[in-house]
Amino acid sequence: MGKRGPDPKPTALRILHGDRKDRINDEEPVPPTAEIESPDWASEQAREIWARLAPGLESRGVLTAWDTDAFLVLCEALARYRAATQLVNGSALLVQGGSGLMKNPALVVQAEAERTFLTYASRFGLTPSDRASIKVEVSDADTSKGAGRLLS
Repeated sequence: MGKRGPDPKPTALRILHGDRKDRINDEEPVPPTAEIESPDWASEQAREIWARLAPGLESRGVLTAWDTDAFLVLCEALARYRAATQLVNGSALLVQGGSGLMKNPALVVQAEAERTFLTYASRFGLTPSDRASIKVEVSDADTSKGAGRLLS
């Protein structure tokens, strides 16, 4: 059986909200502040996606040194999705198979890559509904894009 209920609040948020001391994990591991780079075994397409998405996530503290492998899975899944989409767009939805017409195998690859991407994207807050549940510190330079611009 899977995990039930909402995801737990981050420890820093529990402290800010004044949760009881016995509910706060004092020994939660903290990732080191190290330079975050794409692993050398990443495909060229995944490196392009990494270069586009990683800087924003890193600046917000969402992507840490411990997250690089999981984030690379996300980038590789999106790269596979792009490649499968190009194959589907360049061919028919049904292709000739051993026993007649069958679904284009690129559709299966595309669907699997989409599922993998969406699973990992939610972990990094890359979809609008997932961003709504993530709280990060925002610098003064970023307030011009949010509520601050509406109140000026």
